[in-house]
Amino acid sequence: MNATRPKLTDPFRIGDVEISNRVLLAPLAGIGNWFVRLQAKRHGAGLAVSEMVSSFALHYRNERTMRELLRIHPDEHPVSIQLFGHDAEVMRSGAEIAAGAGADLIDINMGCPVPKVRRTGAGAQLLRDPDLALDLARAAAAGSGLPVTVKLRSGIEAGDRSGFELAIRLVEEAGVAAIGFHPRAASKGHKGEPDYRLTRELVERVAVPVIVSGGLSSAAAARHAYEASGADAVMIARGSFGNPWVFEELTGRRAEQPARDEVAAELLWVLDAAEEHLGSDRAGRYLRKFYPWYVERLEAPPELAQELQRDADLSRARELIAGLAEPIAVR
Repeated sequence: MNATRPKLTDPFRIGDVEISNRVLLAPLAGIGNWFVRLQAKRHGAGLAVSEMVSSFALHYRNERTMRELLRIHPDEHPVSIQLFGHDAEVMRSGAEIAAGAGADLIDINMGCPVPKVRRTGAGAQLLRDPDLALDLARAAAAGSGLPVTVKLRSGIEAGDRSGFELAIRLVEEAGVAAIGFHPRAASKGHKGEPDYRLTRELVERVAVPVIVSGGLSSAAAARHAYEASGADAVMIARGSFGNPWVFEELTGRRAEQPARDEVAAELLWVLDAAEEHLGSDRAGRYLRKFYPWYVERLEAPPELAQELQRDADLSRARELIAGLAEPIAVR
């Protein structure tokens, strides 16, 4: 291990934005709204990136997108808003609107493997059109006046290095301020071993921070990726589901797993925030994807977990969760 290598707790900069540590929350599609980002920041993340936001929805000022996806809590700065799209002028407009909403950084999604995104020419499909990818990055910078980062995959198919090659061009030709690198092919989704050797090669080729993501399911996995890849920071995605304490582990604020009452209190905080964000009816339905992550940690009886999933009433959910916080009887 290199003695001069920065610690995960050391600050770094993306453009002119100082990040307090090297542990970041990744963009989480359909999940990474303001309260999920705020939760990560509360538990120690140096930066949180929003769920991906359509540049077209911003350009045309879609009411729900403007109200919900661009909502930024004053305590979550610095914050990065991730945009996706396939038109440079629309990207310029969307980035300008995101900056006006309070973003500190703009991130462009060039890694999403989902077919409905790729079919529009966005996400990982941009690896097939590097000139358009460069135009999008330049347009986002011009529209926002902010540092622009790009998150991408190593390639589309196994053995394909198109993402690696595009990352270098984005830095050298479009002035991108950092690269979020998921060193697995888009076709692999979340399966397969990340190629940390390729990540290290990218670190050696570019003069901006490289943030490694993919497969960081635990604090131990994130530490391994940080050392094996030589990256400047780590970006936690699925490893944070129901586990905001992973940010405390990685920043030295926690060594032990959270107690049951901590988990229950955190889930109640999520319920309150979701209700504030979406209203009772929508929050009750939206939270069905959150419950399993926390209930597993609470070691709840299966029937209680099932009831949380069935019943969208938040008052009933709060009763059940409060009951789960009670100590397990000694048998």
